[in-house]
Amino acid sequence: MDSKILSTLEFHKITNKLVQHASTSLGKSEAERLAPVSDLEDVKLMLQATDESFKADRLKGNAPFGGVVDISASLHRSRIGGTLNPVELLDIAATARGARRVKRHIDNLHEDDPIPLLFQLADQLAEHKPLEDAIFDCIDDQGEVMDSASPELASIRRELRSGESRIREKLESMLRSSSVQKMLQDAIITLRNDRYVIPVKQEYRSHFGGIVHDQSGSGATLFIEPETVVAMNNKLRETKAAELREIEKILQKLTAKAAEHVEDLLYNQELLGKLDFAYAKARLAHEMKATLPRMNDRGFLKIKRGRHPLIAPEKVVPLDVELGNQFTAIIVTGPNTGGKTVSLKTVGLLSLMAMSGLFVPAEDGSQLCVFDSIYADIGDEQSIEQSLSTFSSHLTNIIRILKSMTSKSLVLLDELGAGTDPAEGSALAIAILEHIHKLDSRIIATTHYSELKAYAYNRKGVINASMEFDVATLSPTYRLLVGVPGRSNAFAIAERLGLSRDIIDHARGEVSEEDMRVENMIASLEEDRLSAESDRNTAESMRKEMEAQRARHEAELERFEEQRDKMLQKAQEEAHEAVAKARREADQIISDLRKLALEEGASVKEHKLIEAKRKLEEAAPELTSKKKRPAGGGAKKPAKIGAGDEVMVYSLNQKGTVVEIGGSDATVQLGIMKMKVALDDLELIKTVAQVNKQQQPKQTASLKRSKDDNLRMELDLRGANLEEAIIEVDRFLDETYLGGLGQVYIIHGIGTGVLRTGVQQYLRRHSLVKSYRLGQYGEGGAGVTVAELK
Repeated sequence: MDSKILSTLEFHKITNKLVQHASTSLGKSEAERLAPVSDLEDVKLMLQATDESFKADRLKGNAPFGGVVDISASLHRSRIGGTLNPVELLDIAATARGARRVKRHIDNLHEDDPIPLLFQLADQLAEHKPLEDAIFDCIDDQGEVMDSASPELASIRRELRSGESRIREKLESMLRSSSVQKMLQDAIITLRNDRYVIPVKQEYRSHFGGIVHDQSGSGATLFIEPETVVAMNNKLRETKAAELREIEKILQKLTAKAAEHVEDLLYNQELLGKLDFAYAKARLAHEMKATLPRMNDRGFLKIKRGRHPLIAPEKVVPLDVELGNQFTAIIVTGPNTGGKTVSLKTVGLLSLMAMSGLFVPAEDGSQLCVFDSIYADIGDEQSIEQSLSTFSSHLTNIIRILKSMTSKSLVLLDELGAGTDPAEGSALAIAILEHIHKLDSRIIATTHYSELKAYAYNRKGVINASMEFDVATLSPTYRLLVGVPGRSNAFAIAERLGLSRDIIDHARGEVSEEDMRVENMIASLEEDRLSAESDRNTAESMRKEMEAQRARHEAELERFEEQRDKMLQKAQEEAHEAVAKARREADQIISDLRKLALEEGASVKEHKLIEAKRKLEEAAPELTSKKKRPAGGGAKKPAKIGAGDEVMVYSLNQKGTVVEIGGSDATVQLGIMKMKVALDDLELIKTVAQVNKQQQPKQTASLKRSKDDNLRMELDLRGANLEEAIIEVDRFLDETYLGGLGQVYIIHGIGTGVLRTGVQQYLRRHSLVKSYRLGQYGEGGAGVTVAELK
């Protein structure tokens, strides 16, 4: 890719942002070298790596790159026999440890959520735990060789500390002497040239034996090594020399260990740089709120709400543009400062980012193309040194583009044909566009010339576009409108600013009739677009509201059905247990009767006992659950269902009677309710003939419960959970209603309020409850709900 294009579209600012997100100097180097590529498969692999690191960073955060540095120079020196210093060795050990930690981190991630590309890179990282341990055992975090590095070094350093201690004791005893103190400038011990000395006043030099190592700037103080410690200092110097020799041996040994693994360590460093680079791309995507684009090499672009990544998020206006499907060229017209140039740069920069393996700041589903090259002529290229005018500079750049471009190129031209006579400039612009269009390159061009609007209308594969302008506020909105040519707002702006109406009318008369028709047509298109956009936004808002409402209703219905099934199941289990208990008692009674018959010779018939027991067993309820429609719609059904037949409605799990058959559905009586149901949602239980045959005159009985049956007016639910409470409330309301009570008290307590809320919601839907309220003073207050029955 031409470096001039990268500079024009400010791609270097993206790489600078990327560099800031890299954790290591290795990753920063990779980011600085980032450049777009023109091979589709390579771009897809680069984007896959970014996508995997984006997912990994979201799940577990950044990989542990701590301690990883560029150790290539140190490794090369070790390979040619140089001895590394402690800090260099410490960097090698830290980088080796960092590689091991990164490998473990990515391995664990890959097990939970596959990230194959990152795993493939991490899996190649070589581990060198023995080398790490050898270096860390000898060198501390400050880069100092430790005493434990070798027994010889430990012995030498013990001797050093002992010698230093003896020298200091000797000098301190001299400092305590009153005869010596008057000769000293300060009663301190200091070092000069790694030898212990004391500060002596100049006038007492002759009274003091020893070696002068230094003097103060004024010459008033001499730093003298007394004769009594000269031999001891000499011995200390020899011991320090021995220490340095031992340290050198240790460093040479560690350097040799590192040299054995130079190739592995260098390759580790390369892999760590690539991994850090991938994570940096992920963090840049997080910062920009960018998404993974779909890539193609067909010259197709579809950017959804794309944002220029270098404009502040609160100021940027999203861009929607499609190119390369129905049309291959877009001609953008509109006033200056309307955002035409920003739109050009946004398309170009997002394409470069995607071709570099970066996410783009646009909505999911955006598509971008891998071009063989992107060309741009944007901005004022006037050059004083070359004595070129703005027009000449633009034309020179366009000529270079025309010579280099291919059918797989993207061309961005700003203010095409500007800087010269309008008639000639517009003709030249049309000729250039036609040449590029014939090559089938993708092109977006901006212009002021109205002639290019007509060209876009008349040329297949070319479409007009414009930057929206709000006449009411006399300001651009920076929105790109594809399919709508830009209209001149000069008259509207002049009128808003107060220019005389006569002058404006005179100016309109100077405009040709054809131009006025075009302007009126554009104005009409603009009105239609705004109306359609408003209707679309309203419809979209209503659709979202309806979807949200439907989701809430479905969730409520699901909760209701689940609660109903649980209550039904519990009631059936209680009934089953009651019948089982009665059966056991009946068995015992029958057993006693048999014994009595044998003892007294009573004639109790055995078959009668068996029949009584059978009837008792038949009274036991069966546990039922909501009936499911057979899979695949394969329910057994007769060829025809007729009026009067008794049927099962699958979707409602209810039995009903067919009232009327009509086409593919039937009207079914379900209790007091009639509803239309599809025929394939019905299963025949009994035909009308079978129903009529089984119908027998039945005696009717009425049930009335008097108030003398020890009815309770209150129900205490405290300590119960909500499901148990609902069952008790339902049973209580049935009893009190049959008993003729008009008002009842339900005690639920105050507590967390869950029980009160659940009971009141149930009362609101109950068919027997006319109204309800919280208890008043003296009735229990908020701990009691008073219900009035119908």
